[in-house]
Amino acid sequence: MELERISGNALHERPDFCRAWDRSVALEDQADPFCCSSVWQLSAHAAFSPGRCVLARHDGQSVLVLAAAQLPSGQQLLTPLEAHWFFGCPVLGPDAVELLADAMPILAGRCGGRLPALLLGGMLPQSRTAREVLVRFESAFDIYLAGESVVGAASLEGGLDGFLGRRSANLRSKMRKAFRKAAGQGVSFERCCPVDGAEADALYARMLAVEQRSWKGLGHCGMAESPAREFYGDMLRRLAVRGTARLMFARHEEQDIGFIFGGMFGAIYRGQQFSYDAGWRAFSIGNLLQVEQIRWLCEEGATRYDMGSASGEAMAYKVHWAEQERPIQTWLLRPRSLRPRAL
Repeated sequence: MELERISGNALHERPDFCRAWDRSVALEDQADPFCCSSVWQLSAHAAFSPGRCVLARHDGQSVLVLAAAQLPSGQQLLTPLEAHWFFGCPVLGPDAVELLADAMPILAGRCGGRLPALLLGGMLPQSRTAREVLVRFESAFDIYLAGESVVGAASLEGGLDGFLGRRSANLRSKMRKAFRKAAGQGVSFERCCPVDGAEADALYARMLAVEQRSWKGLGHCGMAESPAREFYGDMLRRLAVRGTARLMFARHEEQDIGFIFGGMFGAIYRGQQFSYDAGWRAFSIGNLLQVEQIRWLCEEGATRYDMGSASGEAMAYKVHWAEQERPIQTWLLRPRSLRPRAL
């Protein structure tokens, strides 16, 4: 398949390409497979940078998806579609590095004869993809470590009992007390799997209403603010069409007081957001939603709960939930010469 220069909206309308994209994610070990997938990447593109030109290529098993940008120096730059957190890798599948190498003369032709710089996120150190990028491109590019973070995950082996058995005795005791306290107030939990865009939008409106009463909403720093509002709304609609959204509300007297939301990629669940009414802070609603979501996932046979970034003080709460940590890196490939060379 030739390298295509297309708009992000056109790629949204290519289900064949998106299916090939998601198949290629599953063929490789990824620290955060959901964020390598078409759902995450296209939602980010639509919300954060819809005007960028997308360059896409696939050969059935491997996929290359990059978006155009520019460095302050004027140097052309290609990045993943989601270029904020850099959780996902844009070079996917067993032959993806060769696809990228073969595309270089075309890319240079579209950049006035100059090789573009590349930002590759979601790189697992010591992975086959990382090794192949080094071997294939180190002769023509200087390769720098542009960023590094840690993503956390929890095994769901052994079901909810197995999950809780791997948590501390202190956490288990706190959860039992919190469930009793919430039950005494009549708190209940509602599971939701939207199946179309209209249902997704209705559920999202309920989520935003909770978010606006949370500490993040009251501080105008949560998902009710743009562009996060558009990002998660678009993602929920995409997940609904696939039947892979997993959304739960905590409720009291017919009112939503909290929610937790994420999506499936195969047997792996990727958490996205949870929030709760600030007036219920004393009832551990966020933690209860986590446990109830895990109960649901285990009933469905999910094998892992991916929790995203576990780096920094703001993410310290995840230590109690995620016993697996993996580093991911963002690499900057800067061309050594102005003209393309054999790679």
